[in-house]
Amino acid sequence: MKYRSRTDIVSTILQAGINGATKTRLMYSAFLSHAQLQEYLQFLTEKKLLGFDEKTSEYKLTEQGLRFLRVYEDISKIVALEVNKTSEKTTLIVSE
Repeated sequence: MKYRSRTDIVSTILQAGINGATKTRLMYSAFLSHAQLQEYLQFLTEKKLLGFDEKTSEYKLTEQGLRFLRVYEDISKIVALEVNKTSEKTTLIVSE
């Protein structure tokens, strides 16, 4: 598995929690150990990106978490476009 940044892992956890998810589901979705997930859940709940529903025992995405995901996806698209442009320039130089 390739290296994932902390932001990538946060995004994966938040995506898994869009419709509500248990700790186990979040852990498997993000490919994290229980200890790692605990650390992320503490951070995400403190920052109010995820909330915990005691009735269903599930973590759910908050409005702030949804905003984070939208911005993260927008930035990812921009970065992907820049990487493609750089690759095309490199290809053009090599083929000359």
